[in-house]
Amino acid sequence: MKKILLILLLAPCTLLTAKAQTLKQKVNVSEVKAVATTKAENYAEVTFDTLRYDFGKFSKSEPVVHCSFPFTNTGTAPLIIHQAFASCGCTIPTYTKEPIKPGDKGVVDVTYDGTDKFPGHFTKTITIRSNAVNEVVRLTIEGTME
Repeated sequence: MKKILLILLLAPCTLLTAKAQTLKQKVNVSEVKAVATTKAENYAEVTFDTLRYDFGKFSKSEPVVHCSFPFTNTGTAPLIIHQAFASCGCTIPTYTKEPIKPGDKGVVDVTYDGTDKFPGHFTKTITIRSNAVNEVVRLTIEGTME
């Protein structure tokens, strides 16, 4: 008797839950289509001239070296770089702070300071975060300090 009563109580709950899930899915699909259309029409995209820079060999007596990574906003909306950080404290990135209009250029400058570091080959990564469709871009520097 208890089993029959339990089944009779759970059956309507199961049906109502299934119906609610079906309605919820229909609403989400239309919202996703609206958002996808908006993003496709107006977006920023960062395109770097190069993603890698090789300093080659340089002397330990002059351990500070610099390079630049120019980029272009190839999207249709202003590009804003939110953050640029390096994989280690010996590498310092600086970047264009103001919004970059579509078609305009910006630059990420990188300084590697090998003072008090062991000579030899190094590879460092700089991570760029922005509002672009390619939200995260990784730049790489390498070289050999002798």
